[in-house]
Amino acid sequence: MSEGAPPFGPEYGFGIYIHWPYCAKVCPYCDFNVYAAKDRDPTSLLEAIKKDLQIHRPRLPEHGRAGSLYFGGGTPSLLKPTEIAGLVRAAEESFGLEADAEITLEANPNDILRMDLQGVKAAGVNRLSLGVQSLRDDALAFLGRDHHGSAARIAMSRALDVFPNTSVDLIYARPGQLAEEWQSELSDVLAFGAPHISLYELTIEERTAFGKAAARGELLPMEDDDQADLYELTQEILTSAGLPGYEVSNHARAEEFRSRHNMTYWNGGDWIGVGPGAHGRLSVGGNRYASEAERRPEAYIANVQALASGWSDASKLYPLDNARELLAMGLRSEMGIDRTRIETVSGRALPQNKIDVFVEEGWMREEGARIALTPKGRLLADALTAELSP
Repeated sequence: MSEGAPPFGPEYGFGIYIHWPYCAKVCPYCDFNVYAAKDRDPTSLLEAIKKDLQIHRPRLPEHGRAGSLYFGGGTPSLLKPTEIAGLVRAAEESFGLEADAEITLEANPNDILRMDLQGVKAAGVNRLSLGVQSLRDDALAFLGRDHHGSAARIAMSRALDVFPNTSVDLIYARPGQLAEEWQSELSDVLAFGAPHISLYELTIEERTAFGKAAARGELLPMEDDDQADLYELTQEILTSAGLPGYEVSNHARAEEFRSRHNMTYWNGGDWIGVGPGAHGRLSVGGNRYASEAERRPEAYIANVQALASGWSDASKLYPLDNARELLAMGLRSEMGIDRTRIETVSGRALPQNKIDVFVEEGWMREEGARIALTPKGRLLADALTAELSP
């Protein structure tokens, strides 16, 4: 950390996250704030999100233009290109977007098949995050997805034709998944040439349909050791294919294809969260605040209209909570984090004896004040972070 620099805030990245909460179908593993789309009229929610962006501007006088705009969900690819364009314009009018800003739209394969992709591009989007999840029809049925493997293949080709900067999401460590099957599936996805792949181990969350099935003994998650084996196999395959991991779950062909928006999260930057249930991190006057918008769309719209705020909660982070979050997020990235940032916020030194052990074991790199996990260490990221946490 350079002398006089703050340990967190927009100096480490500034982005805008828009949460679109509606899905054509709610997946049984999903723990996000989502609702069935049905035949809802999106107009009121679109207008509320635009107004919420405007409301944020006077709260953040020290923030300049945003370097990224991310449409997440839910399924924002249910939006029309004109609706996406209206939200991009609202972000531009409220805060401004840097000339090379990354503008990402999460999309489902079936939506890619019906969408006017040139229209989406004209709306300002320059990056897609495509929720393929699997190419196997049996796995897609298990995951509750509404597309087939054939649709996912066509969608990847269509997406990459218009958006060379397309990321593909996959879910692995599914119950009963075999290593050779996963290797074959990965090879098939890699053949399409996407420059960014995000690979997530299936997590069984208590509140989800999968969580309830697991509680009844109807679903048995993969054993931890088997998950670890698949993780190591995944790293080996992706690295050999020229997409090394730059974060625990994310791989890119080159630095230009790394997710700029997510790097803001991992680097301890600031982001605005608008839309039902969206979270944000905002730095004002030397303090860092965590914001959360009202979860239910109706409540969010009402709050924005009546109270001039979509927030249900906004609280100042205590120094220790802030430091622990900076450490946990920073160690996810292969760049790691400057330890002096953690120590400045917490007022406590990180345990050098533990860092020395981690370096000796090959789990961590130490370069001056910067500490980072090695590929071997990322497998133990949660445990190592807990050991160093102030």
